This record gives sequence, C-alpha cells and structure tokens, in this order.
Amino acid sequence: MINIYTPAEIERIVEATIGRLEDISKLDETQKELWLGRRAAFINAVGESVAREVVDLRGHSASKVLVFAGDGICGAYAMSAATALHGKGCKAKVVLFNIGGSVLSEDTLSEREKFLSEAGAEYLEEVINPGLGFTMPEIDRRTILVDGIFGSEYKKPLRGGYQAVARHINEQHAKVIAIDLPSGMLTDMGVGMINRNIVHADVTLTLVGPTLSFFMPENAELVGQWKVIDTPLDSEALKTVNRTTRVIDAKAVRRVLPTRSAIASKADLGDALIFAGSYGMVGAAVLATRAATRSGCGRVTCYGPRCAYDVMQTSVPSAMFATDGSDSEIHTFENLKNSKGVAVGPGIGTAEDTIIGLEVFLKSCYATSKSLILDADALNCISKRPSMIDFIPPRSIITPHAGEFDRLFGPQTSHSSRVLKAIEMAAKHKIIIVLKGHNTLTIWPTGEIVVNTSATEALATAGSGDVLTGIMAGFVAQNLQPEIAAVAAVYVHGIAGRIALRDNGVYGTTAEDVADSVGLAIDYVLNPRTNDA
Repeated sequence: MINIYTPAEIERIVEATIGRLEDISKLDETQKELWLGRRAAFINAVGESVAREVVDLRGHSASKVLVFAGDGICGAYAMSAATALHGKGCKAKVVLFNIGGSVLSEDTLSEREKFLSEAGAEYLEEVINPGLGFTMPEIDRRTILVDGIFGSEYKKPLRGGYQAVARHINEQHAKVIAIDLPSGMLTDMGVGMINRNIVHADVTLTLVGPTLSFFMPENAELVGQWKVIDTPLDSEALKTVNRTTRVIDAKAVRRVLPTRSAIASKADLGDALIFAGSYGMVGAAVLATRAATRSGCGRVTCYGPRCAYDVMQTSVPSAMFATDGSDSEIHTFENLKNSKGVAVGPGIGTAEDTIIGLEVFLKSCYATSKSLILDADALNCISKRPSMIDFIPPRSIITPHAGEFDRLFGPQTSHSSRVLKAIEMAAKHKIIIVLKGHNTLTIWPTGEIVVNTSATEALATAGSGDVLTGIMAGFVAQNLQPEIAAVAAVYVHGIAGRIALRDNGVYGTTAEDVADSVGLAIDYVLNPRTNDA
C-alpha cells in the first residue's frame, strides 16, 4: 500500500533530510558544510528526476521546454532541473522570478549559478520588476512547462502578478509538470481554493508522497497524474510517520479476502441477507442480490415486498426470497436466519411505513450491537428522520455518495469539507463511512482512511452502488470484519468494473455487467495474472 502523508509529515521528513537554512547557518563550519552538501545533493536528485520526466514526455519531438522558477527551494529544484535538461541536450529556457532583485534563497542562487555555467545567460530571463518590460514567453499546446514557482513551502493563495501568471499558463493549455505541488495549491483540507488562480498540472511530481488533498475531486484538474520522485529521504523520519491514511492495492486485498477450502460446503461460507426492493425499484434488489451471490458466500436471501417475488425468482434463481407480506414496500425488517452479512437499502423507497419499520430494526440491532450495511434508500429514510442516526449500530457500514452524505450530515461546500465531516461522524457514531466517488474513501471510526484507486469511469452507471452493497454483504457473511470488508469490497467492485468494460466499453457497461464480473474480479485479485494485479 502507498502511504498518504499530511502536509506536516511531508515538511518534517524534508526538513530531517536537508535541514533548515536558518538552523544550518548556526552550525560550525564542518557541520555546516556537511548539511549544505546534503541539501545540494537532494536538490540535484529532484532536478534529475524532473528532467527525466520532461525528456520522457518530450520523446523525439521538438517541443519547446519552459521552466518557471520561484525564489524559494522549489525554484532551486526547477533551476536544477533546467541545468540537467541542458546536460541532456534539451535547451530549456528559464523564467526566474526574483522580484526586487534580492529575494532569491541561497539554494536558488547556487542553482542559478550552476545553470548559467551550463547553459549561458541567453537561456535565463530573470524577472526583477514585472512592470518594466516583462512579457510572458510564448506558450502553446505543444510547450512543456515545468512549474517550479512555489511548492508546499508557500502556504497562501497566489496574489497579484503570480495569480496572473497561473491564469496565463492555464489558458495556453501547455503540458505542465509541477514540482512538489502546482503553484498556488494548498494542501490544507479545510481551505477553499479558487482553481483558476492555481496552476493546472498534467503531472505533479511529489517529493515524499501524496497528501489526501490529491484525491479530492475538486483538485483533480490541479494535480493531474501524480508521481513520487525517487529522492534520498531521511529513513528515520520516514519511520515516524503515523500510517493512518493509505492507498489500497491488490496485494493488501489479496491478504484479507476469504479463501475457500476444497471440502467446504455452502453452510461453511456464510449467509447474506439483503433487504431491498419496492414497487418500481426491484431492479436494485436484483443487482445487490446478484452481486452477493457472486461474492463467494454460501447462501443469499433477498427480503422484499411481494411485488418482487416473480422478478427475484427468475432473475436470481440461486438466491432465496423472503417477504413480510406487504405488497409494494417493506414494512417489517426481520433477520429470520440470523444471517451475519446484513445489508439494507437498495430500492426500498422512503414510504412512511418503511421508515417506521427501519427505525424499529435499527434500534433492535443497536441493542444487540449487530452491525449492518446501510445504503441508498436506507440512508434516505434516515435523513428523513435524523434521530435514527443515533441508533446505527456500532461498526455498521454506511455507503453514501455526496448527495446522500449531505442529506444525512448537512450540506458541505466541497468534498474536502465532506471528508473532514465524515471523519468526525465516523468517530462520533463508531461507524464505517464509505464515501463513494471516483476515489472512494473508507473512513474507520479510529480516523484511519483507506483510499481506493481501482475504479473506472464505467462504474458511473445506475445501480453500481447496489452491486457494491451486495459485495459487502457477501464479504461480511464470510467473516470479514466490517472495516476490512468495506475496503475489500470497494476494491473488488472497481476491478469488476474494469473487467466489465473490456467486453462492453466505458459507455456500454451496465450495473448488471459489473455484478456478473464480481466473481472474476475476486479470482483476478487472488490469482494475479501479472506480478502486480
């Protein structure tokens, strides 16, 4: 799994690696020389990595390369990259912002001299007084632009001329490679940003690793694709990182998925129970139940209204069907067989009798600490009667998309604020929140966050969430702990979407295709065809 770092952790690791100039200046000459050497080596390592990325992107084309450098350490990285590019035969031009003529850091001054020695003054435009004769260099769609104006050391929005520079870069649609962070982007999850005033990168080369802000949909156009630069980071500082936020991968899921004994019977593989369906929405019940039957559990029962009987028996004949006898929607919720994996919600509607029945069921499960999986209309029912939130049993899984989350916990201004609220609510109610999106986040009551990256845009189709609910119910039925079942199901769901689109294409993939691919997805994770599934 890939670690996700807080901005404070990244700052601490970098400082442990290269020190702080103000601290280095107070050392004796021997120690000072040692630390300045470490600092220069790190800057050069970053520069070389950036240069390689530019050369790879440029290929055999004659694309013009522009490097924008600021006055701080990010500018030093950019200057070092420009020097390395010239050493590789790529004649990059540098725009160095030295407003007032005396603001360059020692790092940037040093890298500036190296660049002049390698490339010559004709390739350097130093901006000292932007109001006197500075015009932006010509940029077009074929230009490769390295953004090294400001990185994570700059902790406020761009202003004035820098804001104008960012807007101009964005308007020209060049290929942008950002060092550390796109200039103007803030990594504080609680701060709103105006995206047009921030450089939009196609590739962001992060020095230590991603922050959680990289995975927020509002930041997708800023970060682009992110990559971790291979740098000589301080190993002891890396060990101190509190690994509470991670990106899940196939290897981690492989370790937790249930495996089946050669002599197992269906009785050994667990029972899943799914409360789903109402008049006009039986399809949701079919999708969730079909996915559960593909998840590997022994038996699946769909509990719905009588109107769902014929559809369920013909659409998912391998599943059983139970009903409380109501005609159009569920009024009474009962776990007749004491099934372990219990999901509530797909297509149940929000009729008053359904809400009343769900409230009774929640309170009963809360009293016995029986965890549930609550999705779709179960969440909509709860949002209509908010007092029910307090009776969601501990360690239950709720799976809201953005709209459902906001109806439950109040409107949010951005996905970043939504995630912060989810962390708070998961801890308060001791529940697992699966905040659905392209990069679905699973948030545990402990505050740990697992980010999923297996998804595909093919999953943006009606009923996809119902499939996910069925997979979760099947995994919990097979004795996976709810926290683990949630993470594994989200990952497998993404892989199932990828498998389904191979035969149906991005636009033609339906939730039925995804449900039918669940078994193949599990097999793919357990038995990878490549070194890294």
